[in-house]
Amino acid sequence: MKFPLLRPALAALVLAAAPLVRAQDIPVTPELLQALLVRFPEADTNKDGILSEDEARAYYAKMRAKRTTAPKAASVAPAPTLADVSYGPAPRNVLDFWRAKSDRPAPVVIYIHGGGFIGGDKSKARDERLVQQCLEAGVSFAAINYRYLSPAAPIQDVLRDCARAVQFIRSKAGEWNVDPVRLASYGSSAGAGASLWLAFHDDLADPKNADPVLRESSRLVCAGSMSGQFTYDFPQWTEVFGAETVQRFKGIYGSPELYGLKTEADVLGAAGRKVRADCDLRGLISKDDVPVFLSSSLPGLELENTNQFLHHPKHSQLLYDRCREVGVPVVASIPALGIRPPPGGPASWRDFVFKQLGVTAAGAK
Repeated sequence: MKFPLLRPALAALVLAAAPLVRAQDIPVTPELLQALLVRFPEADTNKDGILSEDEARAYYAKMRAKRTTAPKAASVAPAPTLADVSYGPAPRNVLDFWRAKSDRPAPVVIYIHGGGFIGGDKSKARDERLVQQCLEAGVSFAAINYRYLSPAAPIQDVLRDCARAVQFIRSKAGEWNVDPVRLASYGSSAGAGASLWLAFHDDLADPKNADPVLRESSRLVCAGSMSGQFTYDFPQWTEVFGAETVQRFKGIYGSPELYGLKTEADVLGAAGRKVRADCDLRGLISKDDVPVFLSSSLPGLELENTNQFLHHPKHSQLLYDRCREVGVPVVASIPALGIRPPPGGPASWRDFVFKQLGVTAAGAK
């Protein structure tokens, strides 16, 4: 199967984040429907794990009707201090920055949006109450975009976009009143995985690089994962969920082109093993890594659709178990598996990140 995001028409369709089949001249192929199922699992009305053309068009009509009648919700967060700041060469290498009022260099919480690396946008952060909570606690906030998956940007390069954003913010320490040591990152789904990749990966700082941004550290103080994945070494998913389930739900994530490779043999060969190891969140965990917060909100364990496959509580459990095995500080909230934060400790991402940054929420004693 060809990686469906190679087709610009499909990319435009999926990334629109609301329309499913918005132009009659776009051919509806099985690859298109599978990509849409990943992005919009609720469109699969009969819950058989397969999105039909009728289901796609019906869901599009439903969402289009909602958009034309529903009033636009106001943002929870204030407007950013700086918007669409370029941190790299690609058009989507941009970020928003909210500067906290502080007499001292302020820590920064960085939001990385979800969307399966094929959709989503940093504007989602404006629905996060955490933005205002950070500002009230003297913590600056940033939200980043990154390149979507494409032949020019395989997953290992998309993850490095996120690292570059961290390095860029650190390079602005003096100008933006940033404490270059206290940077944290979080997100859901793809944003969760990217944040954990930053937490577990060796520092990408290159002191001799001609680019001053790349001389900066990519390391964090802590990271938060909401319904993230346990690895982006996707062949490992078969060991966890079984070959039949993976075949049914893998969609675009089963393509060699995800890694910029051409064949399945390439994925399993030396080149593929090197790339997959670089993207293996669980495999990258080592004792010197920073504390992490893991949560998974799905209430059950049954696998009925792609959303449940990509965000199954077992993803977070596997990371939780590995962190505990290696000795990385970890707090997890995975109710479906009976895993909860310890009594007396931080029970939410906000409380966890504030503790790690050494700040107190406004109004707390």
